[in-house]
Amino acid sequence: MRNFLRLINSSTWLFVVLAFVCAETAYQFQWLERAENVYSDLWHRIAGVRHVPEHVALVVVDDATLQQYQDDPLVFWTPYYARAVQVADKVGARIVGIDLLFAASPENWFRKLNLSESRQSQGYDLPFRQAINSGHVVLVGAQLRGRESEADDFQLPHQDYLMAIPDFDLGARIGLADLMSDKDGGVRRFTVAPMLKLAPEMQAQNVPRLSLAALLSVYATNQDPHQASWHLGGRNVAAGSQMMKISYAGPPGTVARVPLGKLLAEGAENDPAVQHLKGKVVILGGEYNGMNDVHFTPYSTGFLGRSGNFMSGPEIHANIAETLLTGNYQEPLPVAGRIVFFILPIALALLLFRGGAPWRGVVIFFGISFLGGIVAYLAFTHYLDLPLANLQLGLGVGYVGMYGYRISSGERERERIKSLFGRYVSDSVVDLLLESDKLPDMGGESRQITVLFSDIRNFTTISEKLTPHEVVEMLNGYFEKACEPILREGGTIDKFIGDAVMAEFGSPLPDPNQAARALRAALDMRQVADEFRQWMQQRFAGKEIPEFHIGIGLHLGEAVIGNVGCSKRTEFTAIGDTVNIASRLEGVTKTLGCVIVASKELIDSAGCGVLTGKHEWVKVKGREQPVEVFEILGMEDGKGEG
Repeated sequence: MRNFLRLINSSTWLFVVLAFVCAETAYQFQWLERAENVYSDLWHRIAGVRHVPEHVALVVVDDATLQQYQDDPLVFWTPYYARAVQVADKVGARIVGIDLLFAASPENWFRKLNLSESRQSQGYDLPFRQAINSGHVVLVGAQLRGRESEADDFQLPHQDYLMAIPDFDLGARIGLADLMSDKDGGVRRFTVAPMLKLAPEMQAQNVPRLSLAALLSVYATNQDPHQASWHLGGRNVAAGSQMMKISYAGPPGTVARVPLGKLLAEGAENDPAVQHLKGKVVILGGEYNGMNDVHFTPYSTGFLGRSGNFMSGPEIHANIAETLLTGNYQEPLPVAGRIVFFILPIALALLLFRGGAPWRGVVIFFGISFLGGIVAYLAFTHYLDLPLANLQLGLGVGYVGMYGYRISSGERERERIKSLFGRYVSDSVVDLLLESDKLPDMGGESRQITVLFSDIRNFTTISEKLTPHEVVEMLNGYFEKACEPILREGGTIDKFIGDAVMAEFGSPLPDPNQAARALRAALDMRQVADEFRQWMQQRFAGKEIPEFHIGIGLHLGEAVIGNVGCSKRTEFTAIGDTVNIASRLEGVTKTLGCVIVASKELIDSAGCGVLTGKHEWVKVKGREQPVEVFEILGMEDGKGEG
């Protein structure tokens, strides 16, 4: 390894350090969290079933059970749940968590319907309340998050069931069923105790605090849920809100499940499938068609864009409990290991980047990334997370830095760009062009740009009353002032056509703010024309020439930009329908009786803050569809009327 590091010279080491700092910074601030999630999801899908769950099992209300008891509404199924708890207890289940929120009770309905005195309704819920009171059942609640200035609240089971909880100890018998979602909606992490923002009067009360899976794991290991920490899976786990990764055992269906109907059958205790619940944490929940308790997990996106399966809430809780009870946490790579994982591949890549063409560097980038992916997957199988996306960022920074350094040494290319575009754009745009990773395709490329056309009103009449020298003097004086706003806003002076000016925004460099820049330039040109009118009146007093006015048309759309011309003379210009429309809109200013006209496409792209006046649909020659245009009066940033 020492001999390998000696091969790297000082300039290459500079880029190694830069690339490492970028990768490590991105890791610390989790800038590439979504990309890392993509890789983590891919490892899950490749691995498939990682291990057979040993500590958990499911009892599910499936479609077959619904069909078997189709005459009974679900709200009246509490005797069935009581029977399931009784059977699970008989076969030796450690604890039963019921992942169903009982917001209503059958006996409460009987009371509302004045049926509470009937023989069928008397004691209807007694078996279920006895099951709750036995201490072998954990119910679920939900956290209701308040707004920023409001406290959280809870959605709890119906009071008929709360009263059956032993010692009314809600904190020990109700687990929070809320699942933690990442920004993309995926469930990859969990907390033992979700962060609660309680009102002062609730902070001292015995309210639910632990997640359902954590509470079940605590009972499965015979520990007190009111402790501050527990020994689970060979580790000490504190009752904080620290985020931990779920070590999924496998895709949906990996956790063993028994249909509820099997536990309700005669002699269910002798059924081998039911006996499999012995020694397990049992979670009872719904998994029938139409159940909305399904979630996006690492297995929910299939290969090659094919859709994968969502996972039910009960199975996710089972995977969390299995993670806690086995102690197989998906953990980040230790600091020393992460540094080595970053430094060695980056140093190797930059050593190889020193020679060869940029395309060869791309091959090296993907080759080392592929090898890094293999290492990351192997680490994943041992419950370690390697930050592959952050490594790729470092490799990318090293690639750009090394090849950028090599390319920047070619000053001849810089001078060529300066000489080519210096005639069209301001010095600041030339500088941006030289710093850009991608230069314009001189052979032609299609791009969205904004085209501005402006000409002088009554120019023919004015020129007839002036000498040729005076006409040139007038045009040069006006163009000198009129081009300043265009260049100041980053526009490109395409050409002068007699008394007209053609300019583009968003060319040669893309510009997301091109529409607003073009409007500001047009408004400044209107101000320039007003000032130039006074100069004309003073300079050519007594010539009886018309007042000096201009018209400006603007349109945004797709156009082809590139070098156009012959072998002896070419110019970098824009061609296409967008140019034609902008030219026609300049003429529309005469019929509308205004100075500036812009298309609706440009105004929409500029965003809010554009002040408009007259409005019209214009039929443009050579185009079937009419163009919706508006008179531009100003902008809310201060440019405009007055």
